[in-house]
Amino acid sequence: MSTMKYIQLEPKEDIAVIKINRLEALNAMNTDVIAELSRTIDIVGFDDGIKAVIITGAGERSFCAGADIAYMVNIDPIGAEKYAASAQAVLNKIEKLEKPVIAAINGFALGGGCELAMVCDIRIASSNAKIGQPEVTIGITPGWGGTQRLLRIVGPAKAKELVFTGKMITAEEAELIGLVNRVTNLTPEEENRIIACIWLLIL
Repeated sequence: MSTMKYIQLEPKEDIAVIKINRLEALNAMNTDVIAELSRTIDIVGFDDGIKAVIITGAGERSFCAGADIAYMVNIDPIGAEKYAASAQAVLNKIEKLEKPVIAAINGFALGGGCELAMVCDIRIASSNAKIGQPEVTIGITPGWGGTQRLLRIVGPAKAKELVFTGKMITAEEAELIGLVNRVTNLTPEEENRIIACIWLLIL
């Protein structure tokens, strides 16, 4: 197991589990998280022994709460542009990875967290998941590719509803509209069973 400050990389045979571990901020992505995640994707991409990748969040409360709002309020426009560009770059890197990538969504997947889940090939949500693009509630639009990917996944009507209202939806509703593939009652501690479930989907 290789551990950085905020990203844990846990190989499980030929599956790599990437875990965002910033519990104090509900696994929100600051610049350090983004940089570590980018390096981790490079590692798994070059490792021929890894056949599939799982991305999840540490703890039961949050997959990823998205952008770090506390960081954003203190940066200037140039810093904000660099921050958004770095986040977009790592999400694009995940989307283009030539291995199946599965989002194991536990708890909150909001804003950039929802956008992180959407770049994955398969999305499995725990029953406690809350998913959405709430950026409008703080006066901004989804800036990490959410407006484009959400439209492609759930269609224009639901995408507009989620972006215009900023509301969070349950895992069950997310499955109903096609935003997640499957809802499970498994907890993050039951990762072996989650992995087995994922293999049933990708084999």
